[in-house]
Amino acid sequence: MLAKLFSYFIPINVFKKNSVLSKSLEVSWNNGELVLDSKNTNYSYGSLQRILRKGLKYIGFDRIKKFESILILGVAGGSVIKTLVEEVKFKGQITGIEIDEEIVEIANKYFKLSEIKNLDLIIDDAFEFVLKTKEKYDLIIIDIFQDTTMPNFLFEDFFINRVNYLLKRDGFILFNTMVINERERVRNLDYKKKFNGDFSLRMYPKVEVHNELFTIKKLA
Repeated sequence: MLAKLFSYFIPINVFKKNSVLSKSLEVSWNNGELVLDSKNTNYSYGSLQRILRKGLKYIGFDRIKKFESILILGVAGGSVIKTLVEEVKFKGQITGIEIDEEIVEIANKYFKLSEIKNLDLIIDDAFEFVLKTKEKYDLIIIDIFQDTTMPNFLFEDFFINRVNYLLKRDGFILFNTMVINERERVRNLDYKKKFNGDFSLRMYPKVEVHNELFTIKKLA
C-alpha cells in the first residue's frame, strides 16, 4: 500500500472527523502504522500502544494470560485490546467501555475491533458503568482522556474505591495518566497516597515523555 510506504516520510491522513465528545479525530498512516489521534495527542496505536504495552509487561504477559476477565475503561481505537489478543494471547473475556459512539464506529471500521470474538464493546460512560456493574475483574485498565485532559472523577475517592471493589484479589489496575504540568504531578502524588496496605502500588514516570503509569495489585 503506497500510503503505508509514504508514511515513513510523512503522515498520510486517511479519515478526519469532528466528534461532539472528542473534538477532532484523525486516522492516519504514520511510520507504517495506522493510528488514531485527537487534536493534540495520540489516542490509539503509535505511542499510546507502546505505553500500555509497557504497562502490561510490568504486570507480566504470562500472568495476564491466566486471567479470566479484563475491563478496559476508555477503548478509543482499541490498541491495548489488540496487544492483549495478538501479543499476550489472552483468551478470556474482555469488556471495553467507550463513551464516544463515533470513536467506536472508527475502531470497528479501521481497526476491526468488531472481529475480536472475546470482546464485548459497550458504549457507556465509564463512571456510570463502574457504578452499576456487578462483575469482578482480574485486570482493570483505565485509559480515559479527552484530548490531553483527564476527567477529575478518575482521581476522586468514590471512583477509586468502586474500582478497587470491582477488582478480584491478586488482580491488577493499570492506570495511564498524563503529566504535563506541576499541578498534574502533584495530583498523581496525591493519588498514590490513596492506597493502603491492602494494595501494592508502583509508579512508572516519564513513559514516552509525558505519561505516568500506575500498576496497582490488590493483596486482600
